[in-house]
Amino acid sequence: MAGRGKHRRPRTNPLTRGFIAAGTGGAALTLPLLGATHASAVEPQSAPAAAQSVPQAAQPAKSLTYTVVKGDSLARIADRYDVSGGWKQLYKDNRTAVGDNPKLIHPGLKLTVKTTKTSVAKKTATKSSAPAKPAAKPAGGVAQATQASAKTYADNLDGWIRESLDIMAQKGIPGSYDGIYRNIMRESSGNPQAINNWDSNAVAGTPSKGLLQVIDPTFAAYHVAGTSFDPYDPVANITAACNYAADRYGSIDNVNGPY
Repeated sequence: MAGRGKHRRPRTNPLTRGFIAAGTGGAALTLPLLGATHASAVEPQSAPAAAQSVPQAAQPAKSLTYTVVKGDSLARIADRYDVSGGWKQLYKDNRTAVGDNPKLIHPGLKLTVKTTKTSVAKKTATKSSAPAKPAAKPAGGVAQATQASAKTYADNLDGWIRESLDIMAQKGIPGSYDGIYRNIMRESSGNPQAINNWDSNAVAGTPSKGLLQVIDPTFAAYHVAGTSFDPYDPVANITAACNYAADRYGSIDNVNGPY
């Protein structure tokens, strides 16, 4: 009968008992029991993989100025400094200085080299930027040359003119910044790659080239030692033209029209 007999406790599912026991003892204990087969086994294995997947930052390329010596080639220089893109990239970076023929590089030509070799870049930059130690009793001309070689110049029209003026001062070639600038603006508008393919010189097969529009025979005759043999090189072009103007007109400052 429903009113007699002992009340029996309802059976409890073992899984339910597990939750109840855990609940009375502290809820924090249920998490390790339920997740032990996952958290403790998977997470330690995935952490190293994630760490390994992070790529190392690429070393940025550093620029340095290299002066060409006898026997050099763009390929050899690119290999020496591990230039990304090889000699073709080196030529592209220095097209203005090298000219149309990448095989023709001459001693004294200055190239901008982009290298990822940190130690080489630091060593070369330190060596090239540090001023040379003067001799104990330097002559006036030697002292001036040392100071000029320690200078750095901007790779633009202002820097080209200033570097040329320092070389001209060493060689005794007259001329002023204003005289050079005025004639450059008239002859090429400041474009070192300018070439005249229509006048009488061009018809004769010797077109005028560069900042001060010098023909090859004149450039060769008045080339200034220590500068590039490339007539398109801005500094070489300016110094050769000023050397010619000094010989014919007394100074580039005296030139106020085609010369």
